[in-house]
Amino acid sequence: MISGKNIVLGVTGSIAAYKAAEIASQLTQAGAKVNVIMTKAATEFITPLTFRSLTGRPVVTEMFDITSEMSVEHVALAQAADIVVIAPATANIIAKIAAGIADDMLCGTVLATKGPVIIAPAMNVNMYENPVTQENLSKLRARGFTIVGPASGWLACGETGMGRLADIDEIIGTIRQVLGRKGDLAGKRIVVTAGGTQEPLDPVRHISNRSSGKMGYALAEAARDRGAQVVLITAPTTLPKPVRTEVINVGTAQEMYEVIVIKKAVAQADALIMAAAVADYRPAKVSESKIKKVTDTLTMELERTPDILGTVEGSFIKVGFAAESENLIANARAKLLQKGLDLIVANDITAPDSGMGADTNQVVIIDRDGKVDELPLLPKREVADRVLDKVVELLNKR
Repeated sequence: MISGKNIVLGVTGSIAAYKAAEIASQLTQAGAKVNVIMTKAATEFITPLTFRSLTGRPVVTEMFDITSEMSVEHVALAQAADIVVIAPATANIIAKIAAGIADDMLCGTVLATKGPVIIAPAMNVNMYENPVTQENLSKLRARGFTIVGPASGWLACGETGMGRLADIDEIIGTIRQVLGRKGDLAGKRIVVTAGGTQEPLDPVRHISNRSSGKMGYALAEAARDRGAQVVLITAPTTLPKPVRTEVINVGTAQEMYEVIVIKKAVAQADALIMAAAVADYRPAKVSESKIKKVTDTLTMELERTPDILGTVEGSFIKVGFAAESENLIANARAKLLQKGLDLIVANDITAPDSGMGADTNQVVIIDRDGKVDELPLLPKREVADRVLDKVVELLNKR
């Protein structure tokens, strides 16, 4: 969603202006054409040369700079922009935009653009909490602007509170989500599960697996970036939660079953993608106190966990995952038929750099007609898009 896009990055006079350099760098590396507009105050914190070096593009600092290739028609950037992002955005620039003032290049660009605008505030906590600033932000939200942050924490002024620039990952994720609003999954509700469930033995121990959640999270982000409304039901992971998605945290297979089947989190869903590694068995009894090492051996009875995919019903597309160590295609086909799936994504967990914990995956996608699509080793994000391509095909046939 970022590659090939024209992105205007507005930088204003905040100490957080140095973080805009990383935003410009990430967007450029993702294939965007990034045009940076700096207010005069921003140049007191960071130089235009920094942004020119990172983007390979001229940096606009004056509305009527005759040396700039974009100065003749000062609305040229606004017309070409797929999106305008102001990060950091000071209280001053927010007030000017809310009032429709266009006395500099950045304000004029915002006023003239027909593309979406994202604003990431960064300022002193008292300035942010001032009723005037809050009223201005409310006006912008009502007009369709997307506001990201701010975050709470230590501020450069020495105070603590709301006013820190949102995390760069949150800003980039929001850009992807906004650009993807008209993607091929626009208007669709996609439910994704991720992570490995944890079945408790006692207050401090559990039975689990090596799932990192990376595949499920990649699917959630990819669906979001293609315009979907995403619900991510996740077992414990160390991954940051995807921005602009609804996240439901669960711990055990039973909790995931209750969310999906009992509470019907898939109601109104267009697709359910079960990428979570759900435990097949759990301890029949959970010790109320920590189990002590007092014997040479320990025998524990296990019982089956609920069958989520085999139980959940609905008119949505059902996609399952199969992590296999042998007979990959045969076992995956059997699971597809047994669970009544539309697609199954199978991978050989014994293959190097593939599956649980890895950043890459080599999978086979099988549909209910028996078609087998064997993919090469790919980054999990690319695997996610290949799976979603299949989901889009199925949705278009309905």
